[in-house]
Amino acid sequence: QVQLVESGGGLVQAGDSLRLSCAASGRSFSTYAMGWFRQAPGKEREFVAAISRFGSSTYYPNSMKGRFTISRDNAKNTVYLQMNSLKPEDTAVYYCAADEGSIATLTSGPDYWGKGTLVTVSA
Repeated sequence: QVQLVESGGGLVQAGDSLRLSCAASGRSFSTYAMGWFRQAPGKEREFVAAISRFGSSTYYPNSMKGRFTISRDNAKNTVYLQMNSLKPEDTAVYYCAADEGSIATLTSGPDYWGKGTLVTVSA
Protein backbone atom coordinates (compact mmCIF):
# COMPACT_ATOMS: atom_id res chain seq x y z
CA GLN A 1 0.00 0.00 0.00
CA VAL A 2 1.10 3.60 -0.58
CA GLN A 3 0.16 6.90 1.02
CA LEU A 4 0.09 10.01 -1.13
CA VAL A 5 0.33 13.62 0.04
CA GLU A 6 -0.02 16.50 -2.39
CA SER A 7 1.40 19.98 -1.94
CA GLY A 8 2.03 23.13 -3.92
CA GLY A 9 -1.50 24.32 -4.55
CA GLY A 10 -2.61 27.88 -3.95
CA LEU A 11 -3.99 31.05 -5.45
CA VAL A 12 -2.34 32.31 -8.63
CA GLN A 13 -3.21 34.68 -11.45
CA ALA A 14 -4.02 33.72 -15.00
CA GLY A 15 -0.81 33.17 -16.96
CA ASP A 16 1.21 32.12 -13.93
CA SER A 17 2.95 28.80 -13.44
CA LEU A 18 2.68 26.38 -10.55
CA ARG A 19 4.33 23.09 -9.67
CA LEU A 20 2.49 20.51 -7.66
CA SER A 21 4.28 17.78 -5.75
CA CYS A 22 3.09 14.45 -4.47
CA ALA A 23 5.14 12.63 -1.86
CA ALA A 24 4.62 8.90 -1.56
CA SER A 25 5.35 6.68 1.40
CA GLY A 26 4.94 3.01 2.02
CA ARG A 27 5.71 0.42 -0.57
CA SER A 28 8.49 0.99 -3.12
CA PHE A 29 7.63 4.05 -5.19
CA SER A 30 8.89 2.61 -8.44
CA THR A 31 6.27 -0.12 -8.13
CA TYR A 32 3.59 2.35 -9.20
CA ALA A 33 2.52 4.18 -12.28
CA MET A 34 1.65 7.68 -11.10
CA GLY A 35 -0.77 10.29 -12.26
CA TRP A 36 -2.74 13.44 -11.62
CA PHE A 37 -6.46 14.05 -11.81
CA ARG A 38 -8.49 17.16 -11.07
CA GLN A 39 -12.01 18.03 -10.08
CA ALA A 40 -13.45 21.47 -10.64
CA PRO A 41 -16.43 22.73 -8.64
CA GLY A 42 -19.61 21.08 -9.85
CA LYS A 43 -17.80 18.87 -12.34
CA GLU A 44 -16.66 15.28 -12.51
CA ARG A 45 -13.10 14.31 -11.79
CA GLU A 46 -10.95 14.28 -14.95
CA PHE A 47 -7.63 12.79 -15.87
CA VAL A 48 -4.71 15.21 -16.26
CA ALA A 49 -1.49 13.27 -16.75
CA ALA A 50 0.25 9.96 -16.07
CA ILE A 51 3.80 8.65 -15.96
CA SER A 52 5.18 5.14 -16.05
CA ARG A 53 7.07 3.50 -13.19
CA PHE A 54 10.51 4.68 -14.22
CA GLY A 55 9.43 7.79 -16.09
CA SER A 56 10.10 6.52 -19.59
CA SER A 57 6.55 7.13 -20.75
CA THR A 58 4.05 9.89 -20.13
CA TYR A 59 0.47 10.34 -21.25
CA TYR A 60 -1.83 13.33 -21.42
CA PRO A 61 -5.32 13.79 -22.76
CA ASN A 62 -5.41 16.14 -25.72
CA SER A 63 -6.92 18.90 -23.61
CA MET A 64 -3.89 18.91 -21.29
CA LYS A 65 -1.09 18.66 -23.83
CA GLY A 66 1.28 21.60 -24.10
CA ARG A 67 0.75 23.34 -20.74
CA PHE A 68 1.10 20.50 -18.24
CA THR A 69 4.15 18.31 -17.67
CA ILE A 70 4.37 15.33 -15.36
CA SER A 71 7.67 14.04 -14.01
CA ARG A 72 8.92 11.87 -11.17
CA ASP A 73 11.97 11.44 -9.01
CA ASN A 74 12.07 7.88 -7.72
CA ALA A 75 14.97 8.68 -5.41
CA LYS A 76 12.74 11.23 -3.65
CA ASN A 77 9.53 9.19 -3.92
CA THR A 78 7.89 12.20 -5.51
CA VAL A 79 5.86 12.94 -8.61
CA TYR A 80 5.41 16.46 -9.96
CA LEU A 81 2.98 18.34 -12.14
CA GLN A 82 4.32 21.47 -13.76
CA MET A 83 1.49 23.72 -14.90
CA ASN A 84 2.19 26.70 -17.14
CA SER A 85 0.03 29.48 -18.58
CA LEU A 86 -2.68 28.75 -16.08
CA LYS A 87 -6.25 29.71 -16.87
CA PRO A 88 -9.24 30.30 -14.60
CA GLU A 89 -10.75 27.08 -15.93
CA ASP A 90 -7.80 25.19 -14.43
CA THR A 91 -9.22 25.97 -11.00
CA ALA A 92 -9.79 22.63 -9.29
CA VAL A 93 -8.70 20.27 -6.60
CA TYR A 94 -5.76 18.31 -8.00
CA TYR A 95 -5.37 14.72 -6.88
CA CYS A 96 -2.32 12.51 -7.03
CA ALA A 97 -2.94 8.88 -7.90
CA ALA A 98 -0.98 5.64 -7.94
CA ASP A 99 -1.61 2.34 -9.66
CA GLU A 100 0.11 -1.01 -9.35
CA GLY A 101 -0.45 -1.65 -13.02
CA SER A 102 0.31 0.61 -15.93
CA ILE A 103 -0.59 4.04 -17.28
CA ALA A 104 -3.56 2.38 -18.98
CA THR A 105 -4.97 0.95 -15.76
CA LEU A 106 -4.26 4.16 -13.88
CA THR A 107 -6.31 6.23 -16.29
CA SER A 108 -9.27 3.90 -15.94
CA GLY A 109 -9.21 3.91 -12.16
CA PRO A 110 -6.18 4.20 -9.87
CA ASP A 111 -5.61 1.97 -6.90
CA TYR A 112 -4.72 4.81 -4.54
CA TRP A 113 -5.59 8.47 -4.15
CA GLY A 114 -4.22 11.42 -2.27
CA LYS A 115 -6.51 13.89 -0.54
CA GLY A 116 -5.91 16.64 -3.05
CA THR A 117 -4.56 20.17 -3.18
CA LEU A 118 -6.58 23.17 -4.28
CA VAL A 119 -5.44 25.32 -7.17
CA THR A 120 -7.30 28.57 -7.74
CA VAL A 121 -6.56 30.68 -10.80
CA SER A 122 -7.90 34.21 -10.77
CA ALA A 123 -8.65 36.14 -13.96
